[in-house]
Amino acid sequence: MNISYLLIGGNEGDRMAALAAARANIEAAAGSIRTCSSLYETEPWGKTDQADFLNQALCLETVADAPSLMNILLGIEEKMGRKRMEKYGSRIIDIDILFFNDAIIHQPGLIIPHAEVQNRRFALAPLEEIAPDYIHPVLGVSVRELLLTCTDPLAVKKINA
Repeated sequence: MNISYLLIGGNEGDRMAALAAARANIEAAAGSIRTCSSLYETEPWGKTDQADFLNQALCLETVADAPSLMNILLGIEEKMGRKRMEKYGSRIIDIDILFFNDAIIHQPGLIIPHAEVQNRRFALAPLEEIAPDYIHPVLGVSVRELLLTCTDPLAVKKINA
C-alpha cells in the first residue's frame, strides 16, 4: 500500500461542492482517504486577478503507483470540467500530488515531491495540519519546519465548513 499526500483546490463555482466531488471521485477511483485537513481559503498564487481558492490536503492510501495515480487524478479533473487554458489561472478543480511515500520522481509530467510545495503557504498550511512531522525526502526537513520558514506572503485562512 502506498501513502500519498494530495492538495485539492479550486476557485470557480461552488468551491465546497467541487472539493466534495473531488474527494468522492478520488475515493471511487484511487483509494481510501485516510484523513483530510480543514478547508483553507487562500489568495491566488502566480496570477492574482482572480477569485480566492478553497484548498484542502488529503492523505490517500492507494495501491496505484505514482504515474498511475497521476493519470487517475488528471482523469478526475477532466471529468469535473477542468480546462487547462492558462498557467495559474482559475479552475473548477486542481488535484496535485505533493508527496508519494518518500519517493523522488522526475519524469515528464510527474515531479514528486511537488517542485513548489516548500514555497507555497496554501499547500503547507493544510498539509501541516494532517502531516506536520512528514519529512520532505529531498530537503530533509518536516512539513512543520517548511511552513515556519516559508516566505510566501499570501493570506491563508482556515475556515469552518
